[in-house]
Amino acid sequence: MSQTTSTDLRVSVIQDTLSWHDPVGNRARYDMYLETLNTGDTDLIVLPEMFSTGFSMQPRDAYETMDGDTVAWMREGAKALDAVITGSLIMRLDENGKERFVNRMIWAQPDGGLQHYDKRHLFRYAGEHKHFEAGNKRVVVQHKGWRIALFVCYDLRFPVFSRNRDDYDLALYVANWPDARQFAWDSLLVARAIENQCYVVASNRLGNNPLGNSFSGGSVILDFMGQGLREFADEAVMHTQSLDKQAIEAFRKDFPASLDSDAFTLDLGAN
Repeated sequence: MSQTTSTDLRVSVIQDTLSWHDPVGNRARYDMYLETLNTGDTDLIVLPEMFSTGFSMQPRDAYETMDGDTVAWMREGAKALDAVITGSLIMRLDENGKERFVNRMIWAQPDGGLQHYDKRHLFRYAGEHKHFEAGNKRVVVQHKGWRIALFVCYDLRFPVFSRNRDDYDLALYVANWPDARQFAWDSLLVARAIENQCYVVASNRLGNNPLGNSFSGGSVILDFMGQGLREFADEAVMHTQSLDKQAIEAFRKDFPASLDSDAFTLDLGAN
């Protein structure tokens, strides 16, 4: 294994099956991977979309809360391993007596802090827009000198939203992307890396759900030219990859395509 530098970011992607509406069982499954890590082995651990339940349109039967067991589990793991843990959950919010549900990507930090991104593009084909509210903020977080953009599944199909405005180095996509559309997944991830001159890390799931969908994984770690640093097949696995900050900075300086990009403002509106 090559030696890392202080500017490198070590990212661990976990790809496995999910048990339907079973947060306890899913946390136990991921614990088996996390227990193989020692404190300081990695900087960032990436789990799939709705990793505690599977991609469900029954939020009242499967929701989490920000003070609930799964968020607490993420915070505890992040502190123990001195690494961020991220992935999305079905989240119930109660604001001014009004109940609403979002597909929320949690960013659990080693210091106990939490940040989040609420999925902007809801998957109409599966009726997600009927059960969840769309987020209205694009979120870029900071970690160890890296700027990291957070995206969830269907966001991948919308390049304007994913557009790098010289504000991120790494794009994260967490997903429950079925194998019926695997070619789109594979192709669009490469496109996002190339057009945004960024690393792309994507975590997808394996297995089947009761709705008749099957999932073949295809999680990837891509460099800023769209080339695979690690490409997962349909295997249950955790892999840790070091991303080179100096390499991406040198590439952007040598090939400054962003200077020729079109200027525009993205108006997300309000929900």
